[in-house]
Amino acid sequence: MSAKFGKVYLVGAGPGDPKLITLKGIECLQQADVVIYDLLVNVKLLGHASPHAKKIYGGKMAGEQERQQSEINELMVQHATAGKTVVRLKGGDPFVFGRGGEEALILADAGIDFEIVPGISSAIAAPAYAGIPVTHREYASSVGIVTGHSAALGSDSPVRWEQLSTAVDTLVVLMGIGHLRQITERLIDYGRKPETPAALIHWGTTPQQETLEGTLSDIAHKAESVGFRSPAAIVVGEVNTLRNDLRWFDRKPLFGRTIVVTRARAQISELAEKLESYGAQTVQFPTIEIQPINDNAAFDAAIGGLAEYNWIIFTSVNAVEVFYCNLRELGGDARSFGKARICAVGPKTVKALDIIGIRTDFVPSQSHSAAIAAELEPVTAQKILVPHAKIASQELPDGLRERGAIVDVVPIYDTVKACMERSGEIEANLVNGRIDMVTFTSASAITNFLDMFNRHSPAALLENVHTAVIGPSTASAAQRSGLSVDVVARETTIENLADEIAIFYAGKESKS
Repeated sequence: MSAKFGKVYLVGAGPGDPKLITLKGIECLQQADVVIYDLLVNVKLLGHASPHAKKIYGGKMAGEQERQQSEINELMVQHATAGKTVVRLKGGDPFVFGRGGEEALILADAGIDFEIVPGISSAIAAPAYAGIPVTHREYASSVGIVTGHSAALGSDSPVRWEQLSTAVDTLVVLMGIGHLRQITERLIDYGRKPETPAALIHWGTTPQQETLEGTLSDIAHKAESVGFRSPAAIVVGEVNTLRNDLRWFDRKPLFGRTIVVTRARAQISELAEKLESYGAQTVQFPTIEIQPINDNAAFDAAIGGLAEYNWIIFTSVNAVEVFYCNLRELGGDARSFGKARICAVGPKTVKALDIIGIRTDFVPSQSHSAAIAAELEPVTAQKILVPHAKIASQELPDGLRERGAIVDVVPIYDTVKACMERSGEIEANLVNGRIDMVTFTSASAITNFLDMFNRHSPAALLENVHTAVIGPSTASAAQRSGLSVDVVARETTIENLADEIAIFYAGKESKS
């Protein structure tokens, strides 16, 4: 092998849930120069690759497999011989009906170094997420995985259906929905009982997962009646009877719900991940971006006089991060705060201050302005600095001034409208009721969201959509904008917002 050649990693991406990829798989993506990914790969996984990595879609459509496979083979060899590190990212496991073996042989013939990074196959993961164990001490001590592709059904098929039909307790058929009736008839013809339980699992391990249950004799008819689609796994065997007791994924409180998250791009993942942990499908649609205010003389002056303040009140993580970044640029650090005491609103803000080495002296019992103004002690004749967003409520500084404080309010960042990418798609899904809920964590997010869709009144735009907000001030802003608010987080935290949304839908399910 030439020393100038790069290397190819054949990586299993897992069955669909992006968290089911292995640590080794993520490491490979992080060091890749080129990523060639398949149709069934969750594109969220591409986020693990460097922004500078070349990402090439290698999905194969029906009827074009052989041509496209040869192109993929050429791409792997081309980039590897150019000295690149290549990740060939494949759905499931590379060696379970993933043509990984064929691709590895191409690389071996070309003298290119390669590694195989196994992945979790949908053959076991999709049933597991549907509550169907492929083996069980009392039901199944053997399992077979077989392709349902048309080539497996011809007269010259290498699949020995006459033996396979009764050879194993559980049979998992991949890529077989298009030939479901032929497969079930063949299994019955070769000795499998017609009443054998069967299940179809569409997009297993993802929020789009659907499970259809039946028997070998009726599952094809049921699938045709509802238009059941690929990709899907077919599971045949008595283990299917355990689903009623073991199903867990599609019993999550937000399973089947589509929720739009409108936070700033840098903050969006936290809420999205929490909602997804409850089973929701999230649509990440940032409506705001955080921008520090440049040439901010008032901000610079406040930093220069930090030692003169008795209190500094940070009302958000954004305020902490922008404040400290500017402080560092001006040559300061944690020592610059002097004897000033620190108030932080909410646990996330406390954590952000901890990261920069600042201990919080006071956290109000509730994360809203009235509570801060009422609970902070002492304030009479105290000089207080409040760094916050350019557009923010004056309730906090006014409340402190009423109690005798001397308050300097310094805007340090602005919330501006984010790029309107995907707005047309989002608008259509809102109006047509394909989105269940929209979440807002600030007044500016509401304003920008409605401005993006100004062809509709708020009531018309969200007629079929529920709304969830964080905190009473955001709820008030939503109502002033003409929105009906269904969920208000009792605590001004992302965790509580997600919890309240889950409780809201659990209540709806119990009433239906």
